[in-house]
Amino acid sequence: MMLMPRRNEFDLFDNMFDDPFFNRKENKLMKTDIKENKDNFEIAVDLPGYEKENIQVDVSEGYITINAKMDQKNDEEDENGKFIRRERYSGECSRSFYVGEDIEPDDVKASFKNGTLTLKVPKKEEKEQIPEKKYIEIEG
Repeated sequence: MMLMPRRNEFDLFDNMFDDPFFNRKENKLMKTDIKENKDNFEIAVDLPGYEKENIQVDVSEGYITINAKMDQKNDEEDENGKFIRRERYSGECSRSFYVGEDIEPDDVKASFKNGTLTLKVPKKEEKEQIPEKKYIEIEG
């Protein structure tokens, strides 16, 4: 294996691979903070650039699932109606959190302000399920 010294000048491949297309790591979207309060858990999800109408929160089978969609177009035309620049972005992201089987959709309070979705999930006491004892009949 041959090691090559690195120059501090422009490197085509380093700059190319800095592009977000090649640098897709999880948790870049939907960065989340979860805070425990006395009566609830507060989930704050960063969704900059998303519209409230394009965000869905679902509670099912003990999980809260957040889905966010974006369709964005940036069209710039010159005086003659010819495009100078035309960019578009479409994307969707989703994230789920386990909150417990006893949480119902009406229990969760949601708000969206300044690009941050905040969910307040109440703490519910876990019901201890006492196993029902089944006895075996003894003959004789």
